[in-house]
Amino acid sequence: MAATTQTTRVPLEVYLSTSYEPDAEYVDGVIEERPRGEFDHASWQHALELWFAQHAREWGIRVRTELRVQVSEGNFRVPDVTILDRNRPVEQVITHPPLAVFEILSPEDTVNRLLEKLADYEQMGIATILVIDPKDGRHLRYSGGALQPLPPDPFDLPGTACRFDLAGIEKLLD
Repeated sequence: MAATTQTTRVPLEVYLSTSYEPDAEYVDGVIEERPRGEFDHASWQHALELWFAQHAREWGIRVRTELRVQVSEGNFRVPDVTILDRNRPVEQVITHPPLAVFEILSPEDTVNRLLEKLADYEQMGIATILVIDPKDGRHLRYSGGALQPLPPDPFDLPGTACRFDLAGIEKLLD
């Protein structure tokens, strides 16, 4: 099923007490369905989760997939992969800026919707926002309202002990 957007406003309490499959986002009172992941999307999501999970204790992080993040008072996004500071208290819905979020593109994603979502992450104060495009192999960083290619070499995620090693992560693709 392709991602669609309802135009009917829904009370926040309804969103927070309802389960969606896959989980939906809540933006300006409207529930926005997320694209269902395909094999390549799921493979990247799994590889990122494995990469960060194998270093989680060493780097002082937690890694979670499809976790609700309250990016502003009434808006909730669901990143594909979220990296959390292990020193922060566990929250069922994240209200403090994660260390990093990853969006893995699906064929149904649109540029406008993606940019709105990335801007929400940046406004929340998330320092590292990365985008993976499984279809064409592009790997991008969002900062200052713009997408830039990631460096080919491993790099540290700013403000963390985490290392992003694309070659290492690609070896985990299944």
